[in-house]
Amino acid sequence: MRTGLAITMVLGSALGAAGAASAADVAAPSRVAAVTVFPAGAAITRTAKIKIDKGDHTIVFADLPAQAIASSIRVEGKGTGKLDIGSVDTKRVSVPRVDALNAETERRKIEVEIEKLRDQRLVFEGQAQAAETQKALIQNLTQLPTRPAPMLGQTGGGENWPAVLALIASSTAEAQRANLEAQVNIRETDRKIRDLEGKLANVAPNRDERTEVKVFVSAAAPLEADMVVRYQVSNASWSPLYDARLATGSKAVAPKLELVRRASITQRTGEAWTDVAIELSTTRPTSSAAAPELMSVIVDFEPEIKPKPAAAPLASGLGARRDAIGEIAGGAMEDAEADLPRARTMAKAVAAQEVKAAVVNAPFQAIFQVPGKLSVEPTGEAKRVQLTSDSLEPALSVRAVPKADQKAYLYAKLALPKGSPLLPGPVSLFRDGTFVGTGRVPLLSPGEEHEMGFGADDLVRVKYAVSDEKKGETGLISSSPPPEAIMSPSDVPPIESAASMRPKV
Repeated sequence: MRTGLAITMVLGSALGAAGAASAADVAAPSRVAAVTVFPAGAAITRTAKIKIDKGDHTIVFADLPAQAIASSIRVEGKGTGKLDIGSVDTKRVSVPRVDALNAETERRKIEVEIEKLRDQRLVFEGQAQAAETQKALIQNLTQLPTRPAPMLGQTGGGENWPAVLALIASSTAEAQRANLEAQVNIRETDRKIRDLEGKLANVAPNRDERTEVKVFVSAAAPLEADMVVRYQVSNASWSPLYDARLATGSKAVAPKLELVRRASITQRTGEAWTDVAIELSTTRPTSSAAAPELMSVIVDFEPEIKPKPAAAPLASGLGARRDAIGEIAGGAMEDAEADLPRARTMAKAVAAQEVKAAVVNAPFQAIFQVPGKLSVEPTGEAKRVQLTSDSLEPALSVRAVPKADQKAYLYAKLALPKGSPLLPGPVSLFRDGTFVGTGRVPLLSPGEEHEMGFGADDLVRVKYAVSDEKKGETGLISSSPPPEAIMSPSDVPPIESAASMRPKV
């Protein structure tokens, strides 16, 4: 009987231990491995390596940021054995910061220093009290001369007052000095304690908001798994920047234009991207994915409403009543039949008035892979990287509007290379190595032509003057001639004049 009871207890303990092992949580510390940044938002990929025993387990990812969009979280995995992934639960939690352990160690050191300083303060307080006691005793010595003289037959008197006075003077100075030193030490100790208490408050353990992901898995055998968690965040973006460097060339050298494409990356997602592979995409995941549908609109004439028949006079007898009821019912049916087409028309008109909002997007997309590994802190500070550099052969021209500005401006007409498009963004303009200003690049598709202005050309002088103008009774009867353009002897691109012409009357 005892043997059976022992076996039952052992089996129960084993089953309980197995159940506890199967339901155990497996912590999975993960790191950001790759990031795809969109013009608005980003897609994050985290990886983790874990070891799982046989049975059912719950893998816990506790390091996702609070801004992770719960509906976008996806979990994948590859293992050395069969691993079945069940449900995935997410919730917002408050967890200690990553440096909580270091902060706790630092707090302990500061607390020990404060405790030592408080013990020293007690020692200094004891020294100050001893000095005060010594001063009180010395004060009693000063009362010796005021004591009454001894009576006849009593011994006493004959004190060495110079020695007593010297002892009082030296002892008083020593006690005062000891008391002063103790008070200074107490004040200095109090200052150190206040400084350490302020430092202790600064290293108090803080907690961060995080998104906790629990993945319920089942392993057929002990295995090692590489888990991947993908999710999206909103507070991240990138914007394009451009450098246009024009070399005007000469008679023997053709002009060249180097177009450098850069990107400015910012993020405030609550997690640091440290040494990760970053891709920049022109797609907008938050925009509409399908074209809007146009609803049909039916235009029809409103049907003519028939007048209602006049009420019949009251008649006596059952037959008259039946006739009256029949006429009323017939009139009601006619009214219902007359109103039915109008009701259908009105219902169709209401359905046709439904309007769906649509977002206009660029009809193309591109992905730029930033070379190497990149680190972007979650402080909102911009991280600028270079993407591509294209060498183009522009066509130079000089454009002038003499009536508005008597300067000639140099323009470079270029055709974009095939490949990725140019998104709207600011451009810094350089002419022969000199910065001449800034501009803005519009949305341009591959192969599209575009003109860029590179500032005033000092080699071209433009003078605006009206050489002859005749007037009549009805107004101006002749137009102004084109403006006079004076060119320097050096090689200058052709001039395009934008002088306005007045119509003849």
